[in-house]
Amino acid sequence: MQNLRRILLGRRLSSQETPHTKVSNPIGLAVFSSDALSSVAYATQEIMASLSGALLQGAGAGILVGAAGRAIFGWSIPVALGIVALLAILATSYRQTILAYPGGGGAYIVAKENLGDLAALTAGASLLLDYLLTVAVSASSGVAAITAAVPALSGHNVALTVAAIGFIALMNLRGLRESGTLFALPTYGFVICILLVLGYGVVKLALGGGPTALQVQQGTEEGLHLAGLSMVWIFMRAFSAGCTALTGVEAISNGTTAFRDPAGPNAAKTLIWMVVLLGIMFLGITFLAQRFGVTYQHSADPTVVAETLLSKLNKAILGDVSQGLPRLAYYLVQGFTFAILVVAANTAFADFPRLAALQARDGFLPRQFASLGDRLVFSNGILLLFVFSGLLVWLFHANTDMLLPLYAAGVFIGFTLSQTGMVRHWRKVRGPHWHRKAVINGLGAAAAFIVLLDITITKFIHGAWIVILLVPVLVLIQFNVRRHYVGVKSKLAASRTDAFLHTKHHALVLVNGIHRGVVQSLLYARLIAGDRVEALTVDLGSDGGRDSAAIEKLRADWVSYGMGVPLRVLPSPYRKMVEPILEEVDRILFAEPELAVTVILPEFITSRWWQQFLHNQSALRIKTALLLRTGVIVTSVPMHLPE
Repeated sequence: MQNLRRILLGRRLSSQETPHTKVSNPIGLAVFSSDALSSVAYATQEIMASLSGALLQGAGAGILVGAAGRAIFGWSIPVALGIVALLAILATSYRQTILAYPGGGGAYIVAKENLGDLAALTAGASLLLDYLLTVAVSASSGVAAITAAVPALSGHNVALTVAAIGFIALMNLRGLRESGTLFALPTYGFVICILLVLGYGVVKLALGGGPTALQVQQGTEEGLHLAGLSMVWIFMRAFSAGCTALTGVEAISNGTTAFRDPAGPNAAKTLIWMVVLLGIMFLGITFLAQRFGVTYQHSADPTVVAETLLSKLNKAILGDVSQGLPRLAYYLVQGFTFAILVVAANTAFADFPRLAALQARDGFLPRQFASLGDRLVFSNGILLLFVFSGLLVWLFHANTDMLLPLYAAGVFIGFTLSQTGMVRHWRKVRGPHWHRKAVINGLGAAAAFIVLLDITITKFIHGAWIVILLVPVLVLIQFNVRRHYVGVKSKLAASRTDAFLHTKHHALVLVNGIHRGVVQSLLYARLIAGDRVEALTVDLGSDGGRDSAAIEKLRADWVSYGMGVPLRVLPSPYRKMVEPILEEVDRILFAEPELAVTVILPEFITSRWWQQFLHNQSALRIKTALLLRTGVIVTSVPMHLPE
């Protein structure tokens, strides 16, 4: 078992090796930016899907005809420009956060230090949900990209997606530096491929491709039938849909401590590179999709995953992809798209365990999430994220059309609280140019809040209500966890004055046969309780008051091996093992309240770990039940079986 663990996860790392797990800027870009950079594969797609819905509704109402559809899809460009402007605002704001909090400036930390526990837990819960959705959406989108290129794989999206998530989880269990090095190739390969295809598309347009000027003018004129509130609503829907491109912006500020020293400046530089690459690719894809007339509609069947917009755009730009160089280029782009979308889940696997560990250290989550594993990673957080993201993929059929409406609401809650906290931070610490810094973060907070309202209004009935409902539920759970830990600590402290010694001690040895473990248990019982030792056994096969054959044999053997300890048989007419023992223990304690009762369980341990599952674990069940009884001490006496 240990050998398999070492093969899968690598050698154990000591605490002194922590500095060697720090990452360089190029690796940090691959680890923490893959989520944001990969979002260009579905952000424009969601904008187009939203505009397609408006077009279909307008056509049903007799509003849109002819070339007006081109005017509607032309709105994708101003929508994209607005999102890039928001990206620039948030990036500037988070750059200040990184430099102000070089020890990690995620929304949870900033909100906790400046706005209090309630705001911090709200930000933390929203980001935990966002990371969970990031894994499900990114992996599902990656599999959709590969099934678009290889239709034979269609219908196996759920299995492929869960397998991809499992691979990412395994690599993260090995450690951040190793996973970052492995995932750098997909990230940079995707960026290079997209930039080359976009460049080729721009050249193709310059040489005469795309719609004519007359067609664009016609479409604009016919699109004027939509005006006023109709245009505002359509723009709001498209904008909120496209904001999925911004979900990974905060990842670098959350993971600042993973960068090499000086961590703050290195993380800030990486953030700028991420924003530049994200803006160029997002605007390029949106512009070329509109110019080449590439659109997207959500699948009517939730179990069917439609061909992605990026796949359609690649075909439109590259031409006939059935053979030759275009075919090779198409499969290369789709392959790297699949790779980075799967790798994008790595951002969540890097940040989710860190955030959970921070909250666990503050007592708001179970303490197990704060424990570092053999490879200096928070293994429990990684495993939890794998389980719940896999469940989400299964529930939603690995269909991004169903998952994406849940997306972005959580992260914009975090954006708003983080930037609001930074305004409070500058007002407290002041320092050089603090007014300007507060204005920048205030602008980021206002912009994030406006977008949050937009997402809530336009996506509420499409799934955003789930996130909006879950955030306060998680906050309530976290407060209860904290209350439990505080209560336990106070009770343990108070118990020091309640300590006393019982005047009498009675040992009960549970037996079901004679073997070396039972003899050792009897000797141990005599050692701690003297003559106040008694053996108990449960007769599961008694018939009409008569002992079963097994009990008769035990009585006969007890004469030779019982060491003079009295043996009592507890009848169990309903063939229950645990209940008769609990009843007997309760009877003894009721008769003598001053008595200290120790229940001793002889247990045999098999030579192979898997052999233990071949036995009924009765000792474990008895032990678990007895531990819930006040005033009872439970002791196990193990007997290791030879191979």
